[in-house]
Amino acid sequence: MSLHEEMLAMGDRAVQASYALAGLTTRKKNAILEAMANELDERRSDIQAENAKDMQAGRDANLSAALLDRLELTDARIDAMIKGLRDVAVLKDPVGTKIARWMRPNGLEILKVRVPIGVIAIIYESRPNVTADATGLCFKTSNAVILRGGREAIHSNKVIADILQSGGEKKGLPPHSIQLVETTDRDAVRELVQMVGRVDLAIPRGGESLIEAVTEMARVPVIKHYKGVCHTYIDESAELDMALAIAENAKCQRPGVCNAMETLLVHEKIASAFLPRFAEQMKAGKVELRGDDATRAIVSDAKPATEEDWHAEYLDLILAVKIVPNVEDAIEHINRYGSHHSDAIVAESAATQKAFTQKIDSATVYINASTRFTDGAEFGMGAEIGISTDKLHARGPMGLEELTTYKYVILGEGQIRD
Repeated sequence: MSLHEEMLAMGDRAVQASYALAGLTTRKKNAILEAMANELDERRSDIQAENAKDMQAGRDANLSAALLDRLELTDARIDAMIKGLRDVAVLKDPVGTKIARWMRPNGLEILKVRVPIGVIAIIYESRPNVTADATGLCFKTSNAVILRGGREAIHSNKVIADILQSGGEKKGLPPHSIQLVETTDRDAVRELVQMVGRVDLAIPRGGESLIEAVTEMARVPVIKHYKGVCHTYIDESAELDMALAIAENAKCQRPGVCNAMETLLVHEKIASAFLPRFAEQMKAGKVELRGDDATRAIVSDAKPATEEDWHAEYLDLILAVKIVPNVEDAIEHINRYGSHHSDAIVAESAATQKAFTQKIDSATVYINASTRFTDGAEFGMGAEIGISTDKLHARGPMGLEELTTYKYVILGEGQIRD
């Protein structure tokens, strides 16, 4: 059987599984999630044995220390996978929720109801824990899932997927609800994201190059979890102590994540009061500043910023800084250079806050708070599958609700159309 035929068969199995999943009750799904968690716990030695194979292959391939760290499945990380499944089990199930209801003059009752998307393809890199995390979220929303992880984690991903399916089947999980693409052939990704009629949605999780490649190849809808070029703008009306605390948190609390600040914009009227204090904080935190000419006139040891710096997602202790004359210039800069992820304003002026929130074209916009809160758990959504920078059909943190769509159910009593 060719790769093309194998992928089509996998898609057909997933479609059939999705029909069976749509009929499961919330109680049944929660019992299956608990069974998956128990199976992971009971077979953790199997997981670590397979993970050891990936770790050795990674060392032989000279993977970086950071990649090896992402790849390793310690007891604590297995515990986190188990807890993640149990946490999803207690979240409210959106499937079947009535979004809206209305009556027509002819007596028809129209319901708008949340339903599963169907078959979701998750394409991801490095972290094998995503196998369990993505499966739990997709399953809770009655979606069949096809997983395609990176070659560096193939043994770990395979054993986790097998454990989840076999554990779930003990409580009634339909066959082929969870499938892993076991070949490391890159053409499998192309086949997967071109299976119109079999795959309803593709979600790439990983670096910019992976997301761009999937988007270019896809014939099915893709939700992009793109890079986070996040900004904080300090307005002339800002309370400066608050501004210092927010900006430091946004940059330094965890610099290597997508919701960390990468560019700071400062109103020219408060730059001379704010920037020297901020620069001292950044020096203490070992953050390298790269500024425009106006910034460097105030912070002499800042490096010159280039055009590339305004586009940069550093994911490191580096920060671009620019002084702007007003909020409109800050908005123009963010909309031009940002990635539409998370952007913040620190301001006391209600008019300035309103202008910023109305005109910034980003998934999440903050007033007087750090961009670091862009996270499903921090939003009270429980687990998330990622942060969407798209506008359709989900935007921002994607929790359970965002893994559903809707349909209309019309209740009649014999009505016919004239």
